[in-house]
Amino acid sequence: MSSDFEAYELDFGTITAEVTNKIGRIPKLSGEEKTQLVLNVDKQLEEVRELLEQMDLEVREIPIQSRPMYNSRLKSYKGEIEKLEKDFKRSRIAYSDEVRNDLLGDDAGSSENQLIKLREERAHLLDNTEKLERSSRRLEAGYQIAVETEQVGQEILSNLHSDREKIQKARERLRETDANLGKSSRILTGMLRRIIQNRVLVFMLGAIILLTIILAIYFNLRGH
Repeated sequence: MSSDFEAYELDFGTITAEVTNKIGRIPKLSGEEKTQLVLNVDKQLEEVRELLEQMDLEVREIPIQSRPMYNSRLKSYKGEIEKLEKDFKRSRIAYSDEVRNDLLGDDAGSSENQLIKLREERAHLLDNTEKLERSSRRLEAGYQIAVETEQVGQEILSNLHSDREKIQKARERLRETDANLGKSSRILTGMLRRIIQNRVLVFMLGAIILLTIILAIYFNLRGH
């Protein structure tokens, strides 16, 4: 499990190094070239966030005794990505002297205040955009949790329904067994009664035969 975490760490280090390099290049660019690089960095930052989520999941599966060390490393990575995001935000509204002069021409000095104001407005917009993005990610995560919870609930209900059917079938079998036992008990009782009756009849018949023999002997002896 820790090997997976370390693999994510390697990917994290590679991507963040690329992002750091690109963030440093953004202020030196303008126009379409800058836009493309900003989009590229934004995409890589999203990949880094996904890596952090995977690392967080891996930490939860690590044995408790080893977890604090990995939690500490994960915390430092989260701090690093927060710093990168701040640097990225500043780089998008920053211009090198060369690019600024190209954009403003001879009016560079007189438009400094407007540029500062523009930077502040763009920074404010970027802050709001990032807040919206974070809120959107939280909503997506919450929705995913709700979906997973619903699926688990459906599985539990399905299992309960299945268990209920099994219990009902077991009760039906128990009733059938009780009925069969009742029938068997009645049959055995009837057989026992007949056996007793037969024995009584045998004893009575034996007694009659014995009495007949005795009477026959008596009358025979009396006749002589």
